[in-house]
Amino acid sequence: MTSTVPALDTRSAEGSALQAVFLDMDGTLVDTEGFWWDVEVEVFARLGHTLDESWRHVVVGGPMTRSAGFLIEATGADITLPELSVLLNQGFEERIETALPLMPGATRLLAELAEHQVPTALVSASHRRIIDRVLASLGPQHFRLSVAGDEVARTKPHPDPYLRAAAGLGVDPTRCAVVEDTATGVASAEAAGCHVVAVPSVAPIAPAARRTVVSSLEEVDLTFLRGLMTQMR
Repeated sequence: MTSTVPALDTRSAEGSALQAVFLDMDGTLVDTEGFWWDVEVEVFARLGHTLDESWRHVVVGGPMTRSAGFLIEATGADITLPELSVLLNQGFEERIETALPLMPGATRLLAELAEHQVPTALVSASHRRIIDRVLASLGPQHFRLSVAGDEVARTKPHPDPYLRAAAGLGVDPTRCAVVEDTATGVASAEAAGCHVVAVPSVAPIAPAARRTVVSSLEEVDLTFLRGLMTQMR
């Protein structure tokens, strides 16, 4: 595959070489992790079941097959996984039609990456139909490509989504920075060999090798992301 990465503006004065930036969607760029939980609570209430608040940490950030499958098993609800997936996606789409709050710093970060022509991809465990709706609000021009959870054989926490994004941009995943908000997403990015910036949304994430934890996207800019390449070599 021929690389689409521009040669200019990816190397800093310190000699770092940031080839691309990959961004998660829910809880990272858009403040929607709570939307998913609210929809799950509402759908299961209609099925006659009450969800335990502690389960929220189990289902956050994962693919729908895992989160929905867990909730069916935990509640014993009389519904199939495909049926539940349809209800959850429909409920989420209804939510984002009326409100799609961005995380603090998201607009500024996307604008900065675009200004400096840094190849950027949106990598989410959400389905394509959801990603396309959110992209319309985020601005599709900010992303060279996007990867949806229903487009890979194995989604997060497996490395496949980030490896696919790297292949699509023709870049080395070890020279890429990933911004994620959940342990599931962090595991996916690290398994792909990427440098990770964790911005925890629902559950805490501990610092580790090749992983930097910040409290907000307000702390993340291009200089910060380029610095990861030199700090962790």
